[in-house]
Amino acid sequence: MSPGWMQILLLVVVALLLFGGRGRISSIMGDMAKGIRSFRSGLNEEDETKSVSKDDNMVDVTPKKDEAKSS
Repeated sequence: MSPGWMQILLLVVVALLLFGGRGRISSIMGDMAKGIRSFRSGLNEEDETKSVSKDDNMVDVTPKKDEAKSS
């Protein structure tokens, strides 16, 4: 059984999408790498803000338990 014209057309379109243009796959992979890099930097920024929030100069404003009520 030979492939029909729709199957050949689909194959040509897929081949053009993958290999056509100037380095289409490399540009897609480059964009993906940029996204991963920005995601990692966002995670690192979140960790930095957590470490800054544990500063020794912070004041504890949590109310103390009343010892008279617990007896």
